[in-house]
Amino acid sequence: MSESLHTVRPWLREYPSAIGPEVDVDSIANLADLVETAFREHASKVAFHCSGSQITYAELDSLSAAFANHLQKHGFKRGDRFALMMPNILQYPIALMGCLRLGVTIVNCNPLYTPRELSHQLRDSGAKGILVVENFASVLQEVLRETDVSHVIVTGLGDRLSWWKGPGLNFLVRHVAKMVPQFEFKQAIRFNAALADGASGKFTRERLTHDDIAFLQYTGGTTGVSKGAILTHRNIIANVMQCRAWLFGFTTPGEAPRGECIIAALPLYHIFALTACTFVYVTMGAKIVLITNPRDVPAFVRTLAEHKFTVVPGVNTLFVALMNHEDFAQLDFSNLRYGLGGGMAVQRATAEDWQRITGRPLIEAYGLTETSPGATINPVSDAGYNGSIGVPIPSTEVRLRRDDGSFVALDDFDSPGEICIRGPQVMKGYFNRPEETLKVLDGDGWLATGDVGKMDVRGFFYIVDRKKDMILVSGFNVYPNEIEGVVAMHPGVLEVAAVGVPDSKSGEVVKVFVVRKDPALTSAQLLAHCREQLTGYKIPRFVEFRNELPKTNVGKILRRELRDEEMKRREAA
Repeated sequence: MSESLHTVRPWLREYPSAIGPEVDVDSIANLADLVETAFREHASKVAFHCSGSQITYAELDSLSAAFANHLQKHGFKRGDRFALMMPNILQYPIALMGCLRLGVTIVNCNPLYTPRELSHQLRDSGAKGILVVENFASVLQEVLRETDVSHVIVTGLGDRLSWWKGPGLNFLVRHVAKMVPQFEFKQAIRFNAALADGASGKFTRERLTHDDIAFLQYTGGTTGVSKGAILTHRNIIANVMQCRAWLFGFTTPGEAPRGECIIAALPLYHIFALTACTFVYVTMGAKIVLITNPRDVPAFVRTLAEHKFTVVPGVNTLFVALMNHEDFAQLDFSNLRYGLGGGMAVQRATAEDWQRITGRPLIEAYGLTETSPGATINPVSDAGYNGSIGVPIPSTEVRLRRDDGSFVALDDFDSPGEICIRGPQVMKGYFNRPEETLKVLDGDGWLATGDVGKMDVRGFFYIVDRKKDMILVSGFNVYPNEIEGVVAMHPGVLEVAAVGVPDSKSGEVVKVFVVRKDPALTSAQLLAHCREQLTGYKIPRFVEFRNELPKTNVGKILRRELRDEEMKRREAA
């Protein structure tokens, strides 16, 4: 590497010798080519495993082609939006690959969305179709008329499991556990019927380019509603190649190590899992083990015992939950390469406990939905926890920007600034929101993250503060404006402010400070209202009633002052 390149990217000196400063994103034309190459090269290998059932890469090829053909028969074409709303089950990768091969843009939906949240995302994206697990179909039914969705596919949790286990699981879920509320769609089709329909004939694949939109990946926003980050085929391909280069020292699929087995406990609709648990390892012919319900820790640990797993991606709370189970330490870790932590900060105690129990490192990475998501990562080594988010991955620049808009000099170590990222993985903007895009993405391609960081002399970056008021709950972004908007809908509320407060399990939880309009309003009433409008992780954990809230001289509520008060109170306790 040239010294001039080291000057503008000082972190390159920390790169292992096998890893170059750039990746050749142009070597792969689109995501359809990427996955179809994997189907051919790894046809006989197991691609995805779930609840005792599995599909090979050859089967994933034929099933995803059938799904693509079904959509094409029903009028879907390149650029149309199609929503996926399900947990980690075999139906997800089948539909995912089918949509990408057809050139349809995927809109990932959290299956725990409330009607309000789902309605917004479907309307904002202009989705024309959706695949939904029947457990959540009643939520879709409530809002369907408000959307452009005209094609509904419904599936049961067990629809792609074995001939004896699948029907049994569906019966238990529907009739014993009563987990499927009643719903009715006039023209919905079942998932297996859609595959049967698509199995007759072949879909016509259009020519896809780097600029085609692969995902509208929704993330929270300062306006109180989520925004769709435009992630193109180029964005995802770039991040796949960047991650492969860093984690394995290569970028071409043919050089993949053998026997990779990835544990996909993070929801695949989340960008971290979408890239780190799916595309990176599909290109390598890995076996990806889907964990449908990671909160069932005993079942999760039993699943781990059945596989020679090599990588466990997760968030801090996931690793803590695993290590707190008495049987986890008895597992066979001989094939494990590392744990991969992202989505939220990895705590020192968690990383050290993981190393002690498994004998392997817990590698911390950093990124955002807007960066597909990877931006920085620590070296894959046994060096131990260092408190940093690592160094920028290949083809990525990171700079620190002061409040006056200037960049911190690259030789000005330990001076703080807002972390700004530039690289081929950075989104093209927010869907149909040019003003919001301009707030975070400048004309030179720098994405402002809202996180304040510093860089040390070696080029490692550290998070020191959060410039924006986002709350990070178990790796999920929660935006105060959305919470405040929902709380303010209650007729008994006059004013409200939402902040994040520390939590040992999820990193942060939501606390709301409320000025009552109705003196009789109780926290229980307010929380019941929130449960009707918000996904579980967004629901406030604490409610504090006050006579007034701190404000600026123009009347803006000072969230930071409330947060600082809370921190001082906790420190004094």
